[in-house]
Amino acid sequence: MFTTLTGGPLEPANLTRSFSRLLNRAGLRRIRFHGLRHSTATLLLEQGVDLVVIKELLGHAHIGVTAGVYAHVRLRLQRQAINTLGNALSPTGNDPNDPPAIAVVR
Repeated sequence: MFTTLTGGPLEPANLTRSFSRLLNRAGLRRIRFHGLRHSTATLLLEQGVDLVVIKELLGHAHIGVTAGVYAHVRLRLQRQAINTLGNALSPTGNDPNDPPAIAVVR
């Protein structure tokens, strides 16, 4: 929890204004403050952090909420994993009689 300098609750409109000013000064595009949660979760997932850990950090009661929101990231990571495996299994030569070694995921 974050508070004001006097220990009181933050006013959402003040937080939004302060955050917008910070983005402006940094030359970044405008995003919602809540978007930082999504960015954090996406970055953690892409770094291989377990979905259960991300669920706990975000405070989701059910892992289905976390998985549902970030499923698109998981699919991209699965495609990357399959491509990596395909590259590892690719024959070193170019023999046309070799079977295909790369799976296609859509």
